[in-house]
Amino acid sequence: MTASPRVHTSDGIRLAVREHGERARPCIVCVHGYPDDRHVWDEVVPRLAERYHVVTYDVRGAGESDRPRRNDAYDLDRLAADLERVVDEVSPERPVHLLAHDWGSIQAWQAVTDPRLRERIRSFTTISGPSLDHAGEWMRSKLRRPTPRGLRDLLRQLTHSGYIGFFQLPAIPELAWRTGLMRRVIRLLDPSARHITARTADGVAGLALYRRNTRRRFRAPNPRATSVPVQVLAPTGDAFVGTPMQTEIDRWVEDLRVRYLRGGHWLPHSAPDRIAHVTEEFVRHTEGGEQTRELRRARTDVDRRSFADRLVVVTGAGSGIGRATAHAFAAAGAEIVAADVDESAARLTAARLRDQGAVATGYGVDVARGSSVRELAERVREEHGTADIVINNAGIGMSGSFMDTTEADWQRVLDVNLWGVIHGCRAFAEQLIERGEGGRIVNVSSAAAYLPVPGLAAYASSKAAVLALSERLRGELSAHGIGVTAVCPGVVSSAITDTTTFVGSSPEQQRRKRERAGRLYRRRAFTPEAAAAEILRAVRRDRAVAPITPEARVGLLLSRLAPGLLRTVTRSR
Repeated sequence: MTASPRVHTSDGIRLAVREHGERARPCIVCVHGYPDDRHVWDEVVPRLAERYHVVTYDVRGAGESDRPRRNDAYDLDRLAADLERVVDEVSPERPVHLLAHDWGSIQAWQAVTDPRLRERIRSFTTISGPSLDHAGEWMRSKLRRPTPRGLRDLLRQLTHSGYIGFFQLPAIPELAWRTGLMRRVIRLLDPSARHITARTADGVAGLALYRRNTRRRFRAPNPRATSVPVQVLAPTGDAFVGTPMQTEIDRWVEDLRVRYLRGGHWLPHSAPDRIAHVTEEFVRHTEGGEQTRELRRARTDVDRRSFADRLVVVTGAGSGIGRATAHAFAAAGAEIVAADVDESAARLTAARLRDQGAVATGYGVDVARGSSVRELAERVREEHGTADIVINNAGIGMSGSFMDTTEADWQRVLDVNLWGVIHGCRAFAEQLIERGEGGRIVNVSSAAAYLPVPGLAAYASSKAAVLALSERLRGELSAHGIGVTAVCPGVVSSAITDTTTFVGSSPEQQRRKRERAGRLYRRRAFTPEAAAAEILRAVRRDRAVAPITPEARVGLLLSRLAPGLLRTVTRSR
């Protein structure tokens, strides 16, 4: 780290500036918010300085920079001019990339929407800080064209922004800072603030930001558009800035990307790795590099109903429902990873998808072995990126009486049907949590999980465990934005009957029973393609439990409303 000579602003304020990394590299200027100083970026900077020239500075009134005495010295135009002075000092010959948080974003928006600075700013990544003019116009638009959703979003934002009115009061906010009450309130409202070390003097001085700018901008907004590429990082748990006000800005930004990150207001503290990663992705692309799948998906002009630029992993994709599901997601625009214990079948599925114009790769995996699933997950991440949707579909059938089912039979069906799902959830959920942008996990259970059909003790037990696991995991992973769906097919004409084990049967009896089961399933005529369509619908709607066939739906309803009647009907059949 090197300390630059203090930058002098047009009105004589001295700004403390620090530079990290080599000046010859692309420059990223980080602008902090309120009540922070440049140290809010301390954990982000080392991760970026390996490849970039990273600059941090204390804005006027904060840290080691000068503190003006008058409120009008904190006018947004002056703050944007300060930023321009810093840019001219640290990168006089090439445009910079801005990374800003909170009030740092607010003043950066003022610069980004200034036509004079278009050639000085290459990209802008903003966290929890909308343009005040955009925000003011957003609020007014909700009243001009009221809708239930719009009014709800406005009411929530006004609730989030109640502190702005408090900051307009004379003397009382200063007292709250000097007594330490303000820090305690901030940490109570947003757990991600537990690491902030704002100084009392910075908190008191920064009140002028609100008193000078917010009322004027909200009353008479003057929103300006920009052609600078903008990436909005919207924390889903922000206690102060709601996501709609940050993200509904398409009309003012020509090239906009929005990414929803799990966490609170102070993401630079709570998720520095993630902030550095997504910033670098955007900077690399705007410097001429390849656009990642995540960036393509973050474009606001993408059809959210499709699965374009989603990476979908399907186990058991060599045949049946798994293969049909891979084809269905590919038709909806997804990139497919087809995995199966029969690697040649998985590769064949992928080859057929590529013939149809999809992007697909086939891999071998034995879901019964945790090491095999972990190897698959790591290989997928290294070669394709983090999966967005994981379909734990691989399974085997087993039929016969409880007394004829050996310990080895139980072990086999539980290893594949239950442990296969557990392994898949553990390996891929870990990656989804680390990425911090949510995702979907689909576990294929069965209607047998809740239909008391005789002769399916082992199979039904394994699938009932999958259903229970999925329902519990859904609650646990919801905090990370990951939806979990348990799919419960009924009688689907798939290849599972060809490999089902009929315990207690001779080889010849096995053959005849498989043929008889196959004829029954074909007569039912509910195809894997129909099941795959229902799975896509369940993922779009983020359903907790998705019975697929009519009998599966009726059975689920009866199992909840009239379980005694269901048992009676099942015994009679």
